[in-house]
Amino acid sequence: MTRATAAAARTAQASFGALLAASLCHFLNDLMQSLFLAAYPILKTGLNLSFAQVGLLTLTYQATGSLLQPVIGLYTDRRPQPYSLPFGMAASLSGVLVVAFATHYLMLVGGAVLLGLGSSIFHPETSRLARLASGGRHGLAQSIFQIGGNSGTAVGPLLVAFVVLPHGRASLAWFSLAALLGVVVMTGLGRWYSRHLRARATTRSAPPPLARPRREVMQVMAVLLILIVSKYFYMASLTSYYTFYMMHHFGLDSDQAQLALFVFLAGMALGTMIGGPLGDRLGRKRVIWGSILGTLPFSLALPWASLPETVVLSGCIGLILASAFPSIIVYGQELMPGRVGMVSGLFFGLAFGMGGLAAALLGVVADYEGIDFVYRICAFLPALGLFAALLPDLDRPAATAAAPA
Repeated sequence: MTRATAAAARTAQASFGALLAASLCHFLNDLMQSLFLAAYPILKTGLNLSFAQVGLLTLTYQATGSLLQPVIGLYTDRRPQPYSLPFGMAASLSGVLVVAFATHYLMLVGGAVLLGLGSSIFHPETSRLARLASGGRHGLAQSIFQIGGNSGTAVGPLLVAFVVLPHGRASLAWFSLAALLGVVVMTGLGRWYSRHLRARATTRSAPPPLARPRREVMQVMAVLLILIVSKYFYMASLTSYYTFYMMHHFGLDSDQAQLALFVFLAGMALGTMIGGPLGDRLGRKRVIWGSILGTLPFSLALPWASLPETVVLSGCIGLILASAFPSIIVYGQELMPGRVGMVSGLFFGLAFGMGGLAAALLGVVADYEGIDFVYRICAFLPALGLFAALLPDLDRPAATAAAPA
């Protein structure tokens, strides 16, 4: 009994270590992406870009991830590729270097493609790894995994404000060292993942859950698509154009606008950490519904708020809106059992795709109608959270904590 207890403790510790390593790599991966997005004011000024060209950059970067992630996830559901993980980080490293030394717009587009490719390899396989290491607490595992990504996204604007702006765009290349660290950690994580897969293959697994009717799956996926459109169209208005809005609407300097963006992104990081455990305890549907629709009062108030109120409102919006995503991922995995990689790739891909499409469309609107108009029309998007009422309850709150991964 003592040996069994010790073995269980070692297993739990190893799983928690894998989750932390996955979260660290998510931090480093999304830091690379965030540096790219936060550097838009520098890129716009240095290469004389229009808002539409800025939006097209986001579309290119996010559409690359959107199209590739579900395909990679579907393939790795059948043939897991543990050692593909460091290659994804290496693609992000290359993308940052290209952006740092780009001399014309097409080079920026190439850097955006490399960054999108890195994320498309990283997210499906690492999300499956997080589920394997969850010990049945799938929402908590997704939150630990995603908090790394959101923290990396939040830190990016600070690094741009305090490092890149004073030293110029070429200083982005310094952060390739962080990506190199990610390659090393991901290589070790790939070894853990490979051993875990071999160990599972030698044990008798429980029969897979029964698949739900195809019609039900398609109906639920349609509702989730509407919710993701609402969430990521609105989020794109903040991640891609919030610094421009703060500079135009309140007359802030670029570094001050980056600090304001950090408040929103920090709220997102906190919301991600809270959302997964809440989904384990209260049920995924309640968290998804409350997160997206609960953003509406804050988004409606934002275009009419003063500077201090805008900063506070943006932090609240980030916290509430981000809490949905861990539950959406786990909800989709439970809707389509045995398709963890495909579901993760699909939802991460939709997040990328919707954000990129929104950035491109909103950039055109901003060029013609002004940046203030963008925030007035986007304020109503969280009202689409009402569609969450159509989602079926797939889980039993707090009753599946000990279920197998």
